[in-house]
Amino acid sequence: MNHCVCRLKSIPKLHSFFYLILLTFLAHSGNAQTEAPLPVYPIPTEAQLQWHEMEQYAFIHFTINTFTNKEWGFGDESPMLFNPEKLDVVQWVDVIKRAGLKGIILTTKHHDGFCLWPTAYGSHSVKNSPWQNGEGDLVKMVSEACKAQGLKFGVYLSPWDRNHSAYGTPAYIEYYRNQVQELANNYGPIFEWWLDGANGGDGYYGGSHETRRIDGKTYYDWAETIRLIKKDQPEVLIFSDAGPDIRWVGNESGIAGETNWNSLSTDTLYAGKPGITELLGKGDPNGKSWIPAEVDVSIRPGWFYHQSEDSLAKTPQQLFDIYLTSVGRGANLLLNIPPDRRGLIHENDVKSLTGWRQLIDSAFSFNLAKTANITADNFRGNDSRFAPGNLNDSNPETYWATNDNQLIGNVYVTFENPTLIHYVLLQEFIRLGQRINSVEIEYKAENQWKHLASATTIGYKHIVQFGPVTTSALRIRIASDKACPVVSNIEVY
Repeated sequence: MNHCVCRLKSIPKLHSFFYLILLTFLAHSGNAQTEAPLPVYPIPTEAQLQWHEMEQYAFIHFTINTFTNKEWGFGDESPMLFNPEKLDVVQWVDVIKRAGLKGIILTTKHHDGFCLWPTAYGSHSVKNSPWQNGEGDLVKMVSEACKAQGLKFGVYLSPWDRNHSAYGTPAYIEYYRNQVQELANNYGPIFEWWLDGANGGDGYYGGSHETRRIDGKTYYDWAETIRLIKKDQPEVLIFSDAGPDIRWVGNESGIAGETNWNSLSTDTLYAGKPGITELLGKGDPNGKSWIPAEVDVSIRPGWFYHQSEDSLAKTPQQLFDIYLTSVGRGANLLLNIPPDRRGLIHENDVKSLTGWRQLIDSAFSFNLAKTANITADNFRGNDSRFAPGNLNDSNPETYWATNDNQLIGNVYVTFENPTLIHYVLLQEFIRLGQRINSVEIEYKAENQWKHLASATTIGYKHIVQFGPVTTSALRIRIASDKACPVVSNIEVY
């Protein structure tokens, strides 16, 4: 019974009155024992915890731009151009799933305003295209294909619309929210709603052919729009430059900050605000809200398919390097994979994705720490519930922790025989917040400890890469200036 008390205390948010009663009962049952560490706020919600566990998923940019060879359509493109005669969303989902990606975020409307579903609020959509004789609904097709294969489904609905005549006026906000509600009501469940900072500029705008500027901080009244989204999709996470649930990492190169705090204060932030990219990349150790970083990057130079880029898809090694600088630094990876004009993921992209998956599987196929002996200088209250053996028990709900007054701890990983190693993977128990700001890794050589690698933050996951060495033991020095370290997992490859 007391073991259950420890687990329940680590859960950051209670989701029902019944659960609160159960926790109170368990907390007063059994003998007194070492208290679990108190949370260091902010802490993630259950939906954010599930998002962290996804680690990587796909972005699909596919619309009228695919057929005009543009990245940003002007808004004057005829719907008659949209006609992917061999479109196969099952192929998309199969390729994406085999690459190890856990979901798809579909660009339902880009800046050109063309909608991939038959919206009831305008004519600029698939219902006026020759594709499936105007009866098609690509959003529904992708949503249902994801459900059938166990992938999560998300949407991107561009706030900027270069086609709509009312853009820049209050009437456009009503139009945009009507489309928000169409998507939220008809295509769920939606795990992530993606918004960006491209707002205002030149466009078609119903034939006016002019430049329109908006105040990105106030025009959209995002608080109300987000309220509408979450009313119909209560578990959805909202991505934008500043969250409120997931933040942009500040670049589109596939790189999260080597220091990457999941916390951020959003009091003065808004989508498109100049000069915030460094903050978004690193986060803020004193931030008030849990807003983790997402790394968005395309497998090709562009976000939409261009035949001229068929030979320029990122190689498996380039994708593997991106994996280490995104997922390997505690961020989630959103990899854009643009279908071609046929409506298929191009063969070159498939080849790169297949090779990438093989590199990941090869590098991380056998966890050497699983059979190693793991010890520590100290653990909380000398209580087995917080012992270093929890670090390689394959249970994400157990962890090693020190006493409250011990902000530094050494963990030792000892192998039965000298072993060639290349990576160390570390995970904090983030249900209790993000704490660690310093990691030093040493290896034993000639009966001496020698420096191997160092890192700063860990968060959900940090993969430390170094030149391969052969050793019989590692010493991992973990420090926090916030509260005692709490680590759930160590892996060695």
